[in-house]
Amino acid sequence: MIRHAGEADLSVILEIYARARKFMAENGNTVQWKNNRPSREQIEKDIEENILYVYENNGAIQGVFAFIPGIDPTYTFIDGAWQDDSPYAAIHRVASAGKEKGVFTKIADYCKSQSPHLRIDTHEVNLPMQGAVEKNGFRKCGTIYLEDGSPRIAYEYVGNNPKRG
Repeated sequence: MIRHAGEADLSVILEIYARARKFMAENGNTVQWKNNRPSREQIEKDIEENILYVYENNGAIQGVFAFIPGIDPTYTFIDGAWQDDSPYAAIHRVASAGKEKGVFTKIADYCKSQSPHLRIDTHEVNLPMQGAVEKNGFRKCGTIYLEDGSPRIAYEYVGNNPKRG
């Protein structure tokens, strides 16, 4: 089950993000989500704006993500090319509790059911996320840059679009 995150979920969500940071660091990704990102303030803001979701299985939160419809300023410029300029939704801040396989697939399936056009990005050293994204039909489109100038690999999913190849 996927549902909006609430304030009551905050402590579990913080634990999941801490576990994700540890997993990334142990697997060669020491640069993404450093300085305790996403911050507690960001998570609280996401909950308040109703864009943070949790994936639950058997009553336990197994994953968390932000699902944001509309234009994402970080996707305005791409070194490469987007497949489609139609309205889209962005997926950000994906993390798994690490107790179940296929969490990103559940998240991607939910997001695809909400929007046929999705965008997501990840760090070049985040190989597990790149694999999960590509396995779920997202196509690498180029490089985008965060506000601080950090590059990220940008992916796009365009349902039923022959251009997505």
